[in-house]
Amino acid sequence: MLETEKRWLKLYPDQIAKNVYYRADTLPQLLKYAASEYPKHKAIHFMGKEITFKTLYKQILQLAVFLQSLGVKKGDRVAVMLPNIPQTVISFYAILQAGGIVVPVNPLYQEREIEFIMKDSGAKAIITLDMLYNRVEKVKEQTNLEHIIITSIKEYLPFPKNIVYPFIQAKELGKPLIIPSSKAIHLFTKAIKTKATDLQEVPISFEEDIAILQYTGGTTGFPKGVILTHQNLVANTSMCRQWLYKMEKGKEKMLAVMPLFHVYGLMTVLVLSVMEVYKMILVPKFDVTGLLKTIDKQKPTVFPGAPTIYIGLMNHPDISKYDLSSIKGAISGSAPLPVDVIEKFEEKTGGKIVEGYGLTETSPVTHVNFLWDNEIVKGSIGVPWPGTDAAIFSLETGEILPVGEIGELAIKGPQVMKGYWNNEEETNKVLKDDWLLTGDIAYMDENGYFYIVDRKKDIIIASGFNIYPREVEEVLYEHPAIMEASVVGVKDSYRGETVKAFIVMRKGMTVTEEELDQFMRKRLASFKVPRIYEFREELPKTAVGKILRRQLKKESEEGNE
Repeated sequence: MLETEKRWLKLYPDQIAKNVYYRADTLPQLLKYAASEYPKHKAIHFMGKEITFKTLYKQILQLAVFLQSLGVKKGDRVAVMLPNIPQTVISFYAILQAGGIVVPVNPLYQEREIEFIMKDSGAKAIITLDMLYNRVEKVKEQTNLEHIIITSIKEYLPFPKNIVYPFIQAKELGKPLIIPSSKAIHLFTKAIKTKATDLQEVPISFEEDIAILQYTGGTTGFPKGVILTHQNLVANTSMCRQWLYKMEKGKEKMLAVMPLFHVYGLMTVLVLSVMEVYKMILVPKFDVTGLLKTIDKQKPTVFPGAPTIYIGLMNHPDISKYDLSSIKGAISGSAPLPVDVIEKFEEKTGGKIVEGYGLTETSPVTHVNFLWDNEIVKGSIGVPWPGTDAAIFSLETGEILPVGEIGELAIKGPQVMKGYWNNEEETNKVLKDDWLLTGDIAYMDENGYFYIVDRKKDIIIASGFNIYPREVEEVLYEHPAIMEASVVGVKDSYRGETVKAFIVMRKGMTVTEEELDQFMRKRLASFKVPRIYEFREELPKTAVGKILRRQLKKESEEGNE
């Protein structure tokens, strides 16, 4: 038995190593339990307004009835394009309660990205902000969307913020916000006034029924819908709960700054908070000063985040003015966390912070360092979570390699996805005999700790967001002045990685970096837009004319040394 397995047995003596206990409850069942057992417990804090589990559950049932009245049936997909606001929580559980499948959509996405996800998922309806309505309306006719449910941030703001907000919104937009009247457009405020008693109960299979379609990308640059079931999410959340074994049910406060439209925030914040009856302190937008004030005032105890967030906090010039000592534990995901940031964070908060590893395809966490027994191994992603198997497969033979050998990291466990939505070919590439091939090159040491060596894929991870080079390249190629383009990720002290584009211009044509930036921002979410442009006479290629992206990446790294 490996030392890591012995440690898990020590923490959980009533369980077998590599097995995780969880009730076979669906996500709506977990919510019902929290609302019935802890009705007066605060479920949400949002900008000064608080909502109990009882009130939250009632509004979820009301919205679920409204969705059913629109014709949402079991298996229908409903998109949610919202930031971290109460309506996001309500929408997520209401869709599931109605029997539907949630399709989370990044609110930063532009028309082409929204259109692709709506088409691919076949979403029947979307719940979104009034400020985002125009983007959805522009692509609606090219999709299966029948209904758009509109909400506003002001609807859950306390007085007098709800009065002031429309004026701030109008100033930001530069013009009044007008939503046309239509049978296809519905107001969230009216939807949650539907009679909850009219709900039609929908049987949900814990193991088989899909909870969400979480879109991610790949080396082809085309997003894929990751199929995650109720079991996938509940199992991964149960693993998280066991890892946070010092946290107390019904007594913790969750800092919800990680976006709930991403499976990392969805699991570690939303589902875990409902499962363990934590209060969610919703933060709709990451702002360093604002976040420091929130921590100082609201006293969160659990803090999932990304390196960008922790780096921003620790480097704030006025950090000494704020009390961060309420934080007991934090887990950092999506990119390596600098050692000096770990040290500063633990010194300032008195809590512990570790980094972990996961993928959208694993709901998402698979590995993490131990949080409280001081066994953080620098450079390691940690050990597999309880209930998770991990192995290193040979790139040549496909066989499992011994300790110390480098190969492809593979994962097996109840959190592994069922596959990609309507994409059997891509599914078969990564799922082999219940093992998920991650595409990351790694090795395991004699104590069961895993280390990522390189990426098999060319994914760029900036501020926790996955960026796929080909998707960015395709937009660059739409510019009439560009003849060739290649995109790579380069190291960035703040974002972890950032996007760099190599450009070859057409003869006789010119374009400035500023013009390219404006062109890209109209077509892609801002986090995907290149931060660095390098103009060249030609790009390195293979004998058959394929651009050598890795050579460009290497040249960039060498140039920054």
